[in-house]
Amino acid sequence: MAQKTKYNMVKEQITDWITSGKVKPGEKIHSENELVKMFGVSRHTVRQAVGDLVHEGWLYREQGAGTFCSFKQEENEPTVVPAQTNGKNIGVITTYISDYIFPSIIRGIESYLSNQGYSLTFACTDNDIEKEKLCLQTMLNRNIDGLIVEPTKSSVYNPNIHYYLELEQRNIPYLMINQFYPQLAPPHIVVNDEHGGYIATEHLIKLGHRKIIGLFKTDDLQGVNRMQGFIRAFREHGITFFPDMVISYSTEDMNEKVRDQLNKFYSSDDKPTAIVCYNDQLALMVLDVLRNHQISVPDDVSIVGYDDSFLAETFEVKLTSVAHPKMEMGIEAAKRIVSAVEGKDNNPQSIIYEPELVVRNSTAPVKSTDLIIQE
Repeated sequence: MAQKTKYNMVKEQITDWITSGKVKPGEKIHSENELVKMFGVSRHTVRQAVGDLVHEGWLYREQGAGTFCSFKQEENEPTVVPAQTNGKNIGVITTYISDYIFPSIIRGIESYLSNQGYSLTFACTDNDIEKEKLCLQTMLNRNIDGLIVEPTKSSVYNPNIHYYLELEQRNIPYLMINQFYPQLAPPHIVVNDEHGGYIATEHLIKLGHRKIIGLFKTDDLQGVNRMQGFIRAFREHGITFFPDMVISYSTEDMNEKVRDQLNKFYSSDDKPTAIVCYNDQLALMVLDVLRNHQISVPDDVSIVGYDDSFLAETFEVKLTSVAHPKMEMGIEAAKRIVSAVEGKDNNPQSIIYEPELVVRNSTAPVKSTDLIIQE
């Protein structure tokens, strides 16, 4: 309970600085070390509070520069960053804009487009379908020349399809990154997430783990595909399935549902020895739950993340993770949308990147006692 109180204290104080105007949009907040000394709390508590504020849109990180205050939009309003230069304008819509892997993707897009003399308009949906609608309306009203989109809740039917059909009717080219809407089958640049889920799980199986759980967000196709790879690894290696081995969640219920399920598992006698996480961000939360149960990583439990984000290197335990071609994807998306806008490529081919596993020290061979019990 004390840990939770300290965490809330840090989080509430930082949000108070922002809402009171003490820290203004674009200004850098105190460093992690300064916050630790200021509040008298652990580095983990500060990291968790700041990480949550980044995820919620209060803050954003710049690699090597620090953490900054961002503009916190009103509920149900999209974040839109208008174009800064003249000339042809490319729209970019992502599910998030200021945290996790997205700054690297956006930097890749921006680095190429700016060299080509294009201006950019950014918007983010927070993985909310109503916000995606507003973002698309904004892009159409701005008369963009082309659009790069990361789909919102791509595993469910999207009621905004007609906006994409309007783009087609206006001869405005668009492509999708990370996933795509099957109803449209547009040009897309994605990672082979099914294989990513497979190699993450196979790595743990080869280390001797048998009681492995998978945590997957299922309102996005990325999570559905990673889950399929997880299950395929069990099948191909002849590993026995067990109840509740897959924990699925949606964007809205991640925190509560995953924490509850993990607490049930690790309060029982039959504890999983390994966990495959939907992404690195989720792995950070998993580490927090395990710490509360005094479970050590990787001595007691091995964890694999996904995306090989900056978080993988900032954990106290360096995270084994499936790599995501963040910057490369952004550059390639920009190249292809420019070719389409300029009429050089009216039928662009899609790209599927094959993922690789980056092994660090969050995974280790299963203890022999655990192996005997499971077998």
